[in-house]
Amino acid sequence: MSDATPRRFSPALRAAEALVGQPMAVVERELILATLAHCGGNRTHAARMLGISIRTLRNKLADYAAAGFAVPEAGSGVARRTSA
Repeated sequence: MSDATPRRFSPALRAAEALVGQPMAVVERELILATLAHCGGNRTHAARMLGISIRTLRNKLADYAAAGFAVPEAGSGVARRTSA
């Protein structure tokens, strides 16, 4: 299955159920941060998995950090929280 081929989505997934009713910005943030944690903080790998540019990922992470969300440091997998 290539990345361009849509995958069958199972609504029975607990993670999906937790996101139902959430604003799209929240869903996007949670997916980006979870993917980044999965990749051990590797921004290049996370961007590829998400299908977005590294620049877009870095911009979104900077926005999340500025808003006070814990963002893993590059390559560390360790979340850091910035003071707003």
